Amino acid sequence: MDKGAAADLLVAGIGGAAGGTYNHVSLEGVSRINGPVTAMTFTGNGRMKVGGSLTVEQMETNGDLKIGGGLRIGTMKHDGLLKVDGGLLGESFTLNGVADIKGDCELEKFTAEGVVTIGGFLSAGCVELVLQGQAKVKELGVESLVIRKGGSGVWNKLAGGIIPKLRPELQAKVIEGDFLDLEYTTAEVVRGAVIIIGEGCSIGRVEYRDRLTVHPGASVGMEEKTGE
Repeated sequence: MDKGAAADLLVAGIGGAAGGTYNHVSLEGVSRINGPVTAMTFTGNGRMKVGGSLTVEQMETNGDLKIGGGLRIGTMKHDGLLKVDGGLLGESFTLNGVADIKGDCELEKFTAEGVVTIGGFLSAGCVELVLQGQAKVKELGVESLVIRKGGSGVWNKLAGGIIPKLRPELQAKVIEGDFLDLEYTTAEVVRGAVIIIGEGCSIGRVEYRDRLTVHPGASVGMEEKTGE
């Protein structure tokens, strides 16, 4: 996109605007954009709704954000609630809150604290998840994955009633990667090179190439060492 040719979009208070191609988008308050949006930068605070797909190079938002299509990003940081009716494609995504992504998710780096639901396949280089509730991902294919259970202090107080009071865990059918360090994860199959099955895990089958470590507080139905 030609940065110099596009206008800025600024919405403050309660308002709306048409979709289109913009240089910078700034939303403050209760905002709705009626249609797909392409922008260089996107910042927002409050309740925001995009009535179509969103393509952004750099994005930082706080509050309740709903996207009525796919989301394509360079880098993104979001605090609060995020709902994406399509898939997510990008380089780096940092989340503190709750995300519901209906389609596939493809990222280089994904860091999150909170609750994540991905209806499709999560493909990523590096993933770090701190669980504050029940997260669900259909399948994961990663280079590196670290799953931890979050604390019950300040984060939960800030979240209030947003997060369902469910046992923090990640639920998935298949998890595959080079390095997998899991806690509080329930999966049918975990497959990788170096695998650490930590406390609170319940895994049906583990297939490892190089090394497997299983915590005494974890359950593994079957272990198999595979070839190179």
